[in-house]
Amino acid sequence: MFGTLHFKGTRTALALLCVMALFGGSAPASAADQVIKIGLDFSVSGADTADDQPPQFGAMLAIEEANKNAPKGFHFEPMGLDDAVAGIHNPQQGATNIRAMIADPAVLAVVGPGFSNVSAATIPLTNPVGLVQITTQATNPTLTKTPKYRTAYPDRPNYFRVCATDDLQGEADAAVAKSLHLERVYIIDDNETYGRGLAEVFEKKFRGQGGTVLGHDHVTAQQQDFKALLTKIASMAPQAIFFGGTTSTGGGLIRQQMPGSGLDSEHVAFLGGDGLNSKEFVKLAGAAADNVYYTVASPHLGDTPRVRAFEAAYRSHFHADLGAYSANGYVAAHAVIAAIESAIKKNGGNLPSRVQVLDAMRQTKIETLIGPLSFDKNGDTTNPVFSVMHVKDGKQVFMSQLTVKV
Repeated sequence: MFGTLHFKGTRTALALLCVMALFGGSAPASAADQVIKIGLDFSVSGADTADDQPPQFGAMLAIEEANKNAPKGFHFEPMGLDDAVAGIHNPQQGATNIRAMIADPAVLAVVGPGFSNVSAATIPLTNPVGLVQITTQATNPTLTKTPKYRTAYPDRPNYFRVCATDDLQGEADAAVAKSLHLERVYIIDDNETYGRGLAEVFEKKFRGQGGTVLGHDHVTAQQQDFKALLTKIASMAPQAIFFGGTTSTGGGLIRQQMPGSGLDSEHVAFLGGDGLNSKEFVKLAGAAADNVYYTVASPHLGDTPRVRAFEAAYRSHFHADLGAYSANGYVAAHAVIAAIESAIKKNGGNLPSRVQVLDAMRQTKIETLIGPLSFDKNGDTTNPVFSVMHVKDGKQVFMSQLTVKV
């Protein structure tokens, strides 16, 4: 059985934590099998664990399943590294992890990172060597839709997504605000790649549909006390606060501190993107967790035999409920495995190069738990769907699904 991963503290540059454990029913590796490693870079310690461990677990399950029918002479192994430092996703640590993966010739693809600013630090490293990266939930548009981070080969995208992007998510969030009849909103963001980008798109779209933005402030991930800012906002009588960021960069604490700052959480809604979609957010927000609305950059899982089988296997192996992006991790790993297997076949049954895997990845089209998956010329999913969620009675509840046209 897979062992639960425990990543603690700040690591030295080459502290590699390999995720290698097999559970019942898998095909054991032969001594003659050639090992193909799939890197897993996620923030799996501290405050970001609730966001990033679910997709990591999903990817691990997919890799294990793939070994039941792996190409003859090959065996897949996950290589899991933690990019959190002091409990928060860290771009420098992500870059260190990716350098270690690049240095290992057995690594033919990477699932992750889960955060946009970490991805921004890693793409300039993987692009020169043609190493596939696929993210489960990093949503900043510039990662794919511009060549900004593809410094070596601007016309060779190697970063893919199974999630939709923030230029679309911000529009979806504005649509949610409109559906709630919100007209007066104050915006706060964490000044990071994901949070600020999402907030800026939301502001533009919300103003465009006739909404009033009372103000827009930036905070930092290290900030703990937001009462002065919230008291100022209370004097403007907003109907809602929109937060661009994650639980670990202030989302939960801001919501928690609203009632004590003159903002009645029952009457002042809290909006955001998928950075709020974790049980840790609900825990931190406490009594103020209700009346929160957010989007998730992925379709909501339906009740199908395939989904039920996935959930049962996931619970059995990891003794945990599905997280927001568990299925995305599972799908992302299956996508890179499909590309690797295709590249092996095209290479006459021999180990392919990273660039050969990248070429195969561009052509990948598979049916998945979250619907059909294929990629456009930039590496983005051709099926950008959002789930709308809200918190009611302290529980995260699915409301509806939105498709935003590109």
